[in-house]
Amino acid sequence: MKRSVAAGVVLFALPGFVLASSNRLEFTRMVAHWAEYADTGYVQFVEDANVEIAQVGFYGAHFWSLAHTPFGSGYPAHFPTQGLAQCGGWFQNLNAELHRRSVRVIGHFNVEFLVGDPDSPEGPRGFFKFYRDLWDPAELGPKPVADPLELLEKQADGKPITNNNYSIGGMREYWGCLNNPHWRGVLKAWVKRGIERGVDGYMINYFYRHNCLCPYCVAAFKKYMSEHFTPEDLAKNFGITNLEQHVFPEIVSWHPPAESTPLRREMLRFSQIANKAAFDEVFITYGRSLKPDLIVGQWNHLGNFGQLSGDERCLLPAELWGRGEDYLWYSTGDAGHYTDLAEHYLGEGTLQARYILGAFDDKPFTLGKYESTRTRVSIAELIANGGAPMGFYTSFKDPMAREEIVRYYGFIKKHEDLFKANRPYAETVLVYPRGRVHEGDIEAVKAFWNLGTQLLDKHVLFDVVPDDMLMAGGTSGYRRVFLYTDTVTNDVLTGLSTFDVPWTVRVSGSRPAQGKDIVLHFVNYNREEPAEKHSAGGGIKDEKPIAVAPFAVEFVIPSGMRVKRLQFMSPETPDPVKVKWRMRDGRLCFQVPGFLVYGVVRVGMK
Repeated sequence: MKRSVAAGVVLFALPGFVLASSNRLEFTRMVAHWAEYADTGYVQFVEDANVEIAQVGFYGAHFWSLAHTPFGSGYPAHFPTQGLAQCGGWFQNLNAELHRRSVRVIGHFNVEFLVGDPDSPEGPRGFFKFYRDLWDPAELGPKPVADPLELLEKQADGKPITNNNYSIGGMREYWGCLNNPHWRGVLKAWVKRGIERGVDGYMINYFYRHNCLCPYCVAAFKKYMSEHFTPEDLAKNFGITNLEQHVFPEIVSWHPPAESTPLRREMLRFSQIANKAAFDEVFITYGRSLKPDLIVGQWNHLGNFGQLSGDERCLLPAELWGRGEDYLWYSTGDAGHYTDLAEHYLGEGTLQARYILGAFDDKPFTLGKYESTRTRVSIAELIANGGAPMGFYTSFKDPMAREEIVRYYGFIKKHEDLFKANRPYAETVLVYPRGRVHEGDIEAVKAFWNLGTQLLDKHVLFDVVPDDMLMAGGTSGYRRVFLYTDTVTNDVLTGLSTFDVPWTVRVSGSRPAQGKDIVLHFVNYNREEPAEKHSAGGGIKDEKPIAVAPFAVEFVIPSGMRVKRLQFMSPETPDPVKVKWRMRDGRLCFQVPGFLVYGVVRVGMK
């Protein structure tokens, strides 16, 4: 559903309860692994857990930089064997094994982060060894250029941008320039080879345009500025009197919000638009010309809504945000892998999930939470908010974690009619101030976060939609619209559903793809915390959830609808249990049975 907003005016859309299109990818159960996927039990785990999407294997710059080196067995890819042909063949066989189990395989594809040395006492290493000596024209086609240094991001003096943050094998890190057409040619060769090896799609990452001042970036940025500003505006707003002759000392991308300026934000916006153009050319236009049903998505970063200094789409125009992508991966990093109940912190991704859901037109997504301890709550959090569990660190080698993943995924499959292609149900909407972000106003995001947390604590059923993706249509679909400047008081919550449950339980709603039913989701974050403050824990043995006692609900029934049945279920109680209920003044009154981490109430409607 397309949404738009007039300049300076916030307009609102009705909640969209439309069925997913027949060609839209829909799934609810995925796993993702950068390590341990070569374990003899991996494929059996995928089968036992009823996985639909396995995000596994490497086909971009990680593979071609490291698979032929003795350092590929470590971070990041943990390759199971050495050698480009040997490792590529291993992935091809894994893909076939997963396909035999009706699992779609999504390969990881790094678009620019290169490891290697152009020269050393041993000669070229890593990526540069591959490009100079191991590129096989029969496999990849002709090289786009002879010298790999021509492919890289450059400093003002023409030297490559480089660092040694990881120092894998003692080698340095370089970056391919996504504005360089020859680098895009390299990426296309890799895309084709991965498709030949049997991938169903790619999860693409490392969209980090740096302060590249190569001729391609300079020309592209000047073109961008000329298309977005008149000569008069360039002079007035940026002090640029002759764009063609102007020398930019920097063309930055992410930068500290405190150091932001209008020109720097235009540089960041340009960077993100240019990266999207590269993505579209390489993966959507070219990739789908080879494989029309190629599944593509970006692996991006959000944390606790870090903007300007993080989030690869923070200044991307609404019409480009996720366009053409099938599902999204958003990393919350280490911002959400612990709890601090005394400080009122749940280490959750609920607000992030609802923002992505609203911005991405209800398509599938997942959160990479770097969470190996709270396995159950991570799965529950995503499925309750329209996502697909689970992102990273699915610890299938831990017997207890494996058991719970299989249990929870089995529950999701058993009740797939409730989860797959469902749509959010909410009584209110919280507007994300993306327009303010585009103006550099990070304080508005902090206010949004605080307001959203208050609404979650008070168990308000709300959607999150960015202000630049709303369209005219009134607010009759919602009982209340919350802006980041609002204050939550008891009077503004009058008339909404109520849930008499501790703040450590999050409440959300959805509607199945078929029928009129409403599903209420309850995720319990209460637990026995590790003794060490802010500890991520040592695996699922430290999850230690504290069960929720039965609690009362008064749910406002939508106008014109009647209740015909009420059922409760949870992963620990997967068969539906009838729940007694009564109606009072248009409210459905009932008691939710106690549960451990995740409980679901299906409100049968007619």
